[in-house]
Amino acid sequence: MNDQRLYQVILAPHISEKTATASEMEGRHTFRVANNATKLEVRKAVEKLFDVTVRSVQIVNVHGKTKRFGQSEGKRSDWKKAIVRLAEGQDIDFMGMEG
Repeated sequence: MNDQRLYQVILAPHISEKTATASEMEGRHTFRVANNATKLEVRKAVEKLFDVTVRSVQIVNVHGKTKRFGQSEGKRSDWKKAIVRLAEGQDIDFMGMEG
């Protein structure tokens, strides 16, 4: 697995009230990842990008909602999210990062 692939695996952090609470209380951080990403790729990408030790990775396929636009019906894109649990005493600070 090359470095270029690792940089393409993680697309963005997924931040909501639920994920913010999970990251503070349990050390679980949530990321939006590529649709073809595997647990091993996500683990290596997080360890390389943020210089932390990953304890476990869970991956969830999120199905896009069906929405109506007047008489026509549309569908949002499906996407994949990864929930990463870090080792004790380690943390990722998204606020301190520069974009």
